[in-house]
Amino acid sequence: MKFTELQLKGFSAPLSNSEEERCKNALKMIRDALQLIGYDASSKGIYELEERTHAYAQNMYTPSGGEIVLFVQGSYANNTNIRTQSDVDIAVILESTFIPKYRPNISGANYNFLDGTHTISTLKDDVEKALNKKFNFQGVERGDKSIKVHGNSYRVDADVVPAYRFRDYSEDYRFDRDNFVGGIEIRPDSGGSVINYPEQHIKVGKQKNVSTNHSYKKQVRIMKNIKKVLKEDGFNIPEGVSSFGLESLLWNVPDNIYNKYDALRYTFDEILKYLKSDLINISDYKEANGIKPLITNYGQKQGYREFILKLSDWFEYDIVEG
Repeated sequence: MKFTELQLKGFSAPLSNSEEERCKNALKMIRDALQLIGYDASSKGIYELEERTHAYAQNMYTPSGGEIVLFVQGSYANNTNIRTQSDVDIAVILESTFIPKYRPNISGANYNFLDGTHTISTLKDDVEKALNKKFNFQGVERGDKSIKVHGNSYRVDADVVPAYRFRDYSEDYRFDRDNFVGGIEIRPDSGGSVINYPEQHIKVGKQKNVSTNHSYKKQVRIMKNIKKVLKEDGFNIPEGVSSFGLESLLWNVPDNIYNKYDALRYTFDEILKYLKSDLINISDYKEANGIKPLITNYGQKQGYREFILKLSDWFEYDIVEG
């Protein structure tokens, strides 16, 4: 399919300035709900977790004195969302009880840590209770990993993810409590755990955007929109190729590919050429947090390979400007 520069320019643009208010309103909604069941908001108020992003945050305290932090994560926080992505992802992180990872033969005793008292299951129950109280049991749906708030005329769609703070002390040799790589650990109702790194995602995504002269996030939005068009054109997108996965694919593309041309259509074509030529190394790609591997099994590898090859064959650009 052939795309013009004007079409790609439309694909590349952020949605609107109103997205900032959308993020803040989602955060306030969760904060106000928790206050109804005795949680206290920090006097610091809402602040930017990462400067010049939509990753707004709010610290709060549990009725028993524990600390949590609410922050916007995902595509809204990273400004890579497109029109079909309506949910604002809000992480609700239990800071005062955290899950640590240490070097071999090291334990919490080396850091003089005490056992935590609050649990993530208690926090998730509290969030669900608070949202149901605020919205009179209307439009609140508890899922395995998160709690969804369905929007209407006076509230935004939100996906609320309660989680533990995850602290990786593997590279700390000073027994410094503050020397850790911070992530979050989600405990699904069905069991198990999932570790993600939303704050690193926000930070390194911003760095990548700056180092590519603000081309990276434009191309991510283009890729997400083109995936949508590709699907509408009858192509079956492999299940494992998510919006975050596409953002991660493009995060692994070297900066010089982005900086080669000014035209969006030429740059997107160069990105596809690079990805197609580098398929042999795709198993080494990282998520757009620089920490977790993007591909963890053969099925995922084949899915991304199929997607890149299909898109490379399908995408064309109009040589004429406009």
